[in-house]
Amino acid sequence: MIKVSESAKTKIAQLMAEEGFNIAVDYVRVGVKSGGCSGLSYELKFDHSLGENDKLFEEEHVKIAVDKKSFLYLVGTTLEFSGGLNGKGFVFNNPNANRTCGCGESFSL
Repeated sequence: MIKVSESAKTKIAQLMAEEGFNIAVDYVRVGVKSGGCSGLSYELKFDHSLGENDKLFEEEHVKIAVDKKSFLYLVGTTLEFSGGLNGKGFVFNNPNANRTCGCGESFSL
C-alpha cells in the first residue's frame, strides 16, 4: 500500500490539470530506479494507462500505479508535499529506507 497525504493530493490535482491529465481517470506513476547518491532514486510522473505488471492503489482519490519491482521497495510509503519557502516539494516517507540522502530523493535499503 502506498499512501498520499492531503497536501500531496492537492498538489497532484493541480499539476495534473496543468499538464492535461484528469485526476479522475489518469494515474500517478511512482517508481524506483538505480541511481542517486544513496543507490536508488524515486520516480514520479503522470500516465494515461496502466502496464500489465502494474499494481494499482487509490488513496485520497488519487490513482497510483506502481510496477511490481518498484512496489517491493515502496510498500508502506507515504507521499507527502511540503510547500512554502523552505519546502522540498514531494517527499517520500519510506519506512523501508535505511539511509537517505540529504535532499531525500534517493535512498538505500
